[in-house]
Amino acid sequence: MPRWESDAQGRLERAALELFETQGFERTTVAQIARTAGLTERSFYRYFPDKREVLFVGNELEAHLVAQVEAAAPGLTPFEALLTALGTADEVFRSREFLLRRFGVIAASPALAERDLIKLADIAGALARALERRGVESGEARFIIDVAIAISRRATSRWLADPDATFSELIAQTAAELREAVTPRTPTIR
Repeated sequence: MPRWESDAQGRLERAALELFETQGFERTTVAQIARTAGLTERSFYRYFPDKREVLFVGNELEAHLVAQVEAAAPGLTPFEALLTALGTADEVFRSREFLLRRFGVIAASPALAERDLIKLADIAGALARALERRGVESGEARFIIDVAIAISRRATSRWLADPDATFSELIAQTAAELREAVTPRTPTIR
């Protein structure tokens, strides 16, 4: 097997995604993924603890977002720091095409949908701790994160559908739409 080829992790991710799409997540084995990527099962387990993790960025996204929150300018509000961090998430994403295909595979598998929610909860917990280190009270941190995640989900859907938009622009646009929706309107006097 050509183990000397570069980008073993990427090859495993691409092979897994292709197999998950064609034969389903449940019917795909680690051995098939490794063979399709031109690697051994042992090589697979160097990069991923199980086949579900192939579709998740491991802890890269969590680490990236936490680092961005911790590096945010001290003058930013906790919400602004979090939105700024989320606006850089596309730096970790493989590609729009990979994400689109990934979403399709996850939607077709209850086990993967559950894992996606668990990963999101892990990221939210790590972000809450990062905000707490910035002096935000625990309950307030969770509230801010819940709102920011809703913004991120909407922005992600838009980003996947609009190849011309940047992710950070869509985070800012979606946050502005939320502010507009919840801002009391001043009645006009006629």
